[in-house]
Amino acid sequence: MATVAPATEPLRRFLQVARGAGLRVSAAEGIDAARAVDLIGYEDRAVLKDTLGLVLAKTPDEKALYDEAFDLYFKRDEFAGKDDPGDDDNAPASDQDPASNPAGGPGGDGMGGQGGQSLGALLASDDRAALATAMEQAAREAGIENIRFFTQKNLYARRILDRMGLRALERDMEAMRQTGTPEGLGRAQFLDGKVEALRDSVRDFVERNLLLFAKGDTEKFREELLKSARLSNLERRDLDRMRVLVRQMAKKLAARYAKTRRRRLRGQLDTRRTLRRNMGWGGIPFITVWKQKRIEKPRVMVLCDVSGSVAAMAQFLLMFLYALNEALSDIRSFAFAGSLIEVSEILEKEPVEEAITKIMSLIGFGSSNYGNSFADFEDGWMRFVTNKTTVIILGDARGNRTDPRTEIIARLSQRSKRIIWLNPEYRSAWGTGDSDMYRYAPFCNLVTVCNTLRHLERAITDILEDAV
Repeated sequence: MATVAPATEPLRRFLQVARGAGLRVSAAEGIDAARAVDLIGYEDRAVLKDTLGLVLAKTPDEKALYDEAFDLYFKRDEFAGKDDPGDDDNAPASDQDPASNPAGGPGGDGMGGQGGQSLGALLASDDRAALATAMEQAAREAGIENIRFFTQKNLYARRILDRMGLRALERDMEAMRQTGTPEGLGRAQFLDGKVEALRDSVRDFVERNLLLFAKGDTEKFREELLKSARLSNLERRDLDRMRVLVRQMAKKLAARYAKTRRRRLRGQLDTRRTLRRNMGWGGIPFITVWKQKRIEKPRVMVLCDVSGSVAAMAQFLLMFLYALNEALSDIRSFAFAGSLIEVSEILEKEPVEEAITKIMSLIGFGSSNYGNSFADFEDGWMRFVTNKTTVIILGDARGNRTDPRTEIIARLSQRSKRIIWLNPEYRSAWGTGDSDMYRYAPFCNLVTVCNTLRHLERAITDILEDAV
């Protein structure tokens, strides 16, 4: 039993790294991984990688993340400076080699180190396996798992070197120089080169661990910033990451709401099902069954303003909704600027990013005319709106001083279950200039600011939670 803890420590740290890299590793999967490692060990790296990959990586995306995390975590080339690390270890020591007997001479017994062998002896013998082991042990003692920022690299490198015994070795090397003898000076000069190479190896080791242990927190911090950033202010280099975030958020919501949900009606006994459930006890109601009300998936119609001022927000809304297809029973999407068209078929037949680009080329980035667009919707699609339909309108309600046609929104409100208006402008701008927001607001069940991914997630969550 004494060997279990050291064997499982590398796995525990790897699971921490894997979770930070984005893999969803449950406690049960961690136990399965530990059992697998107990069977196969760490000796064959290829077998270990394949085995843990089967346990931990569940999707192609997770497989890619797993491969990257595994290769980075189990990388051991800090001391791989020579083609054959065993050549020098097996060669006999030369009498002319100033470090062939590092334990002899001044300071030989005082050099700091790990496991009973001094750092000076490890460096002189070029025992790279022992050096790597000593460095990793020192890193654990220094708390390398807690590194989070680039500015901490030198701090942790110094801590590791101190725990490996560098301070004691430096004192001994100074004593060698003080002797003034050729033997002492030669030994000190030889160890100087070894110490410099050790510093480089430790710095590389710390930088690798920074990538391993800080990646999760760094990515999480960046994602939180992106989720809270106004979508119209995003830089082009952030768009790809935002698309990934949209898919992740939508997938999480879909998993939560995709299953058929039922609401228990408290105090209303389902007599028929209770009797059937208790047939084995002669109909005596040991187990009671209560009536339930099925909660249907919401039907959604989305009207997106794709004029220049709102186009960025519309792209993310459409992307979000179509990633939620498992949680929504029916989505019909419309895009408008000066006029309105249905874009559901485009979004269903093509990848959503390509579909959105096509929609924008068809009707996007023009001047908006809300009244004319709502009239197009009434003429072509109002008859499909029922009392189970949720209508989402995304737009800033700026119609360039055209007729807002609020009477159409009034009729739409009477036919639909509810109207939710998502406005990317702050409330302070509503009603100013050519904004007709306060004219439309009385006919909407909810009017809210929505200009970040966080706002969008909250709005869609409310729609799913309020489904009846």
